[in-house]
Amino acid sequence: MQRINEDIKTGQLNQIYLLYGEEAYLRKQYKDKLQAAMIADGDTMNSHYFEGKDINVGEVIDLAETMPFLAQRRVIVIENSGLFKSGGDKLAEYLAEPAPTVSFVFVEAEVDKRCKLYKAVQAKGCVTEFGMQDENMLKRWIAGILKKENMNISENTADYFLAKTGSDMENIRGELEKLICYCMGRNVVTAQDVDDICTTRVSSHIFDMIEAIAEKKQKKALELYYELLTLKEPPLRILFLIAKQCNQLLQAKELKNKGFDNKTIGAKIGLHPYVAGKIVTQASRFKTAQLKAAVEKCVEAEEAVKTGKVNDVMSVEMLILSVL
Repeated sequence: MQRINEDIKTGQLNQIYLLYGEEAYLRKQYKDKLQAAMIADGDTMNSHYFEGKDINVGEVIDLAETMPFLAQRRVIVIENSGLFKSGGDKLAEYLAEPAPTVSFVFVEAEVDKRCKLYKAVQAKGCVTEFGMQDENMLKRWIAGILKKENMNISENTADYFLAKTGSDMENIRGELEKLICYCMGRNVVTAQDVDDICTTRVSSHIFDMIEAIAEKKQKKALELYYELLTLKEPPLRILFLIAKQCNQLLQAKELKNKGFDNKTIGAKIGLHPYVAGKIVTQASRFKTAQLKAAVEKCVEAEEAVKTGKVNDVMSVEMLILSVL
């Protein structure tokens, strides 16, 4: 990211950029920054966008070979093409010696670093990975956005805010915008403000429900379930999410017992480090045997619904009560 910022600041732009990684918000932000730096606003004659897995590489190359119209460069943005996993060999060959008047920006969620196209871009341009950001970075980012609005937030409130929103930066940004409007005229954001205006993600509700189960708070767990039903969440989706979290808790428990740290655990089970830390903490409140039994009961509950033995609403109620 620092290299791209420096390129834009100095005006010494690379001819080819590849932006990839899990964090979609950052991919989009830097794609937009590069487009703004590479081509004049409103220049539709020299700006081209391709998306999806059905891109005609021959058409892209023909376009790249076409001289720009009254401009320094022609800019081609290619997003979510899958070419960095398969089918990109022809484009890789072209990028070995591209026309001097064309610039490329590739944007992908995943890449295979062994493929020819990745190696071609790495040799000729700038490759930047946008991974999921850790808790400390997210809190600094949140504080920075609020500071621009002359607002402050304590670390505890920031933690509470993240617990509600999750770690997806796009979602965090949207919730921050609501929070800023709600707190207009004040300089401190409180936990009550977060409660008043921010939307709790379903995954956060599920986490709280499992937490209540761990603490033997049957009534609270059921109340959280009924809240989800009020929010029109289908019981089978709630059951799926409970099963998913129980599986993650079991995996985290077993990996922690093997001596892995939270970051490694997160990477192994596909969780953001911040979320992995919360999962590990929650898993510590259960015995391994309890978590294995919970996973089995989730499977049994789903089967009971699908075979018509019990209705979907009651199946989750029974699951919550049986796990307790």
